[in-house]
Amino acid sequence: MRLLLPLLFLAARIHAAEIHVAPGGDDRQPGTAEAPLATLGAARDAARPFLGKEPVTIHLADGIYYLPETLVFTTADSGSAEHPVVWKAEREGGAVVSGGLRLDLAWESFENGIFRATTPAGLSIDQVFVNGVRRHMARYPNFDPAATTQAYQGFAADAFSKQRAAKWSDPVGGYIHSMHRSRWGGYHYRITGKKPDGSVAYEGGWQNNRQMGMHPQQRMVENLFEELDAPGEWFHDAKTDTLYYQPHPGEDLEDATVEVVRLPHLIEFRGSAEEPVAHLTLRGLVFRHTARTFMQTREPLLRSDWTIYRGGAVVLTGTEDVAILDSEFDQPGGNAVFFSNYNRSGRVEGCHIHDCGASGVCFVGDPGAVRDPLFEYGQTQDLLQVSREAGPKTPNYPADCVVEDCLITGIGRVERQPAGVQISMAARITVRDCSIYDCARAGINISEGTWGGHLIEGCDVFKTVQETHDHGSFNSWGRDRFWHPNTSVTAKAVAEVPDLPRLDAVETTVIRHSRWRCDHGWDIDLDDGSSNYEIHHNLMLGGGLKFREGYHRRAWNNILINNGFHPHVWYPDCHSAFERNIVMAAHADIRCAAGWTDRIDHNFHTSTPVLERNRAKGGDTHSLAGDPKFVDPAAGDFRVAPDSPALEVGFENFPMDRFGVKKASLKAIAATPEIPALRGIAPKSPIDVGDTRSWLGAKIHSLRGEEFSAFGTRKEDGGVQLTDVPAGSAALQAGLRKDDLIQRIDGKPVRHSLDLFRLTGASRDGAMTVGIIRDQKPETLRVPAK
Repeated sequence: MRLLLPLLFLAARIHAAEIHVAPGGDDRQPGTAEAPLATLGAARDAARPFLGKEPVTIHLADGIYYLPETLVFTTADSGSAEHPVVWKAEREGGAVVSGGLRLDLAWESFENGIFRATTPAGLSIDQVFVNGVRRHMARYPNFDPAATTQAYQGFAADAFSKQRAAKWSDPVGGYIHSMHRSRWGGYHYRITGKKPDGSVAYEGGWQNNRQMGMHPQQRMVENLFEELDAPGEWFHDAKTDTLYYQPHPGEDLEDATVEVVRLPHLIEFRGSAEEPVAHLTLRGLVFRHTARTFMQTREPLLRSDWTIYRGGAVVLTGTEDVAILDSEFDQPGGNAVFFSNYNRSGRVEGCHIHDCGASGVCFVGDPGAVRDPLFEYGQTQDLLQVSREAGPKTPNYPADCVVEDCLITGIGRVERQPAGVQISMAARITVRDCSIYDCARAGINISEGTWGGHLIEGCDVFKTVQETHDHGSFNSWGRDRFWHPNTSVTAKAVAEVPDLPRLDAVETTVIRHSRWRCDHGWDIDLDDGSSNYEIHHNLMLGGGLKFREGYHRRAWNNILINNGFHPHVWYPDCHSAFERNIVMAAHADIRCAAGWTDRIDHNFHTSTPVLERNRAKGGDTHSLAGDPKFVDPAAGDFRVAPDSPALEVGFENFPMDRFGVKKASLKAIAATPEIPALRGIAPKSPIDVGDTRSWLGAKIHSLRGEEFSAFGTRKEDGGVQLTDVPAGSAALQAGLRKDDLIQRIDGKPVRHSLDLFRLTGASRDGAMTVGIIRDQKPETLRVPAK
């Protein structure tokens, strides 16, 4: 138990509510500016007698505070609205809270440019930092800093082949990292040894909620001594207490600061809805050196693609009015900030969060608060038997919290299903004036509809989905109570009970006045079931806007540069609209129910052929086409001139200089997206109308662009969609249906219509085995060749 402060200390304090702590202090001192305490734990305990009686400020002097254990705040550490508690760095960024340990090492040359040193006995090392920079475990293939859009910035199909493993003398404790076979995130495994045949034995793979197996090529291994062959790599042999490291050219190990990581969490707030930790602020601190937690990422977030680890550098459970302000989260091994279960009025503001192993800021509620929860994509229930009561069962979830004016970059340095801001089972979360970029997956992700009411505004989100696939700078799912993998089941249930889609998404989520760019997916991706959204006054610079399988979605007054609207798999009567937007491409509809164009109108198109094609689909009756007369597109100003014809459809200008962080120190270092050169502003620019042929009497369409997402497949696999299968056609008689996706004939790949006709003609026995995707599941049929 910590040393109790003597009564003399309490009596001698000059300012009872001002407590000072410094790395060179002493916990036996009174905690004044002249005689500070040494540890954060002692400062916390010294503050308790004054809490609730007067405001309390704990001043942290410059220096590094190496924590021996996680610093825990309970309700005993709460302030009040009248008498708050503030933990404050004397100089912003000067006080560092570390979960690491500085090593005093005697290095000696080993071989091939590698040095080695003896470490303290029994030390387990998860990460090594040299002069403040995280170094890589010995890995294969080596890390390529320039390959920012390659999986793991270096991958190899033979990463753990028997041939590769043959040179590993003792691989136990090594790790396998692999992308999901469809690149929907990744998997991680711990190597447990070798099998008798020389193949690698391992455990893990629970980090993705779409269990479909490893990608056959995109794999990487690490923490293997024999793979130590590049500058900046290290390996720790725990059996001999030896650290091996290959320094970068010019890196002097005699003068280097070497730190290792021990703690997964630096600070934890442990309260509850009944007894919350309240009115406490952390200001101006740097949080550094937290352990990677990818092997603990295993809790499924309902039917989203995610699993989660409820942890981070700062973990908040059961709080009210707790704030983290003007702080830096420097290279955390897992999540930076995690709001778990009950939290109200939490705030993360003015922070720089960068180079996270997992996510930046997470808001994740309790599945026990969800009515009729399911936990895996394929799980289903009788939609007419679910509870008809709207909203959560309990208050055990984050609500009314804010992430504002933050710079969030380098997300997913270890894990490949992260987000700059992650929201799941929460309500009324605001993300405002944030710059978010350099992300392995989404910049902002909402895992399901529970319970909506979120506001995203003023953000600048780009360079996302860097290493993954089929996602967006903003991504959401809505596999809620109303959702079923078979769209006809949902459509029938909602026709009978129209309120089903808003039983969980009870409040409208708004995305507005933000700038988005995704070059590897969609700028804004409302995926499976996402419902009850309003999207307006956004600038989208790359991937356009996608709506899939949801209800009550409306997009208006957005600008979609070099792209357009992607309606995927719409239900009948889904109460969705796309109006008064500026678009530069034809609507990329796929698998939509009749009538989907009913509220697609009053848009402005930048070419007449695009407008004509969209009108041919049945919508855009009152839409117009022409030159929108952007003010200065090369400089990113896509406002339109006063005489722009776009104004005639009701489009309204909105500011182009207010995206992203506002805090001066963050704005000075924040990047902005590359502004693309304009394409397709021409009165008669041609367009590709795609396949017009038929096969076995069915109309066909070769997948293009991002259309593969409508079928839950991989882009590289391609395929041919049956867009119409008329009665009496040979295709219908063979058991094929509208919207089947053909991907194989007699075991050979069908990527486009040329493959389909070539392989059909090559069939010799009068029948062929056709591999299709139906309702996102693979099936096989025997089909006559003629």
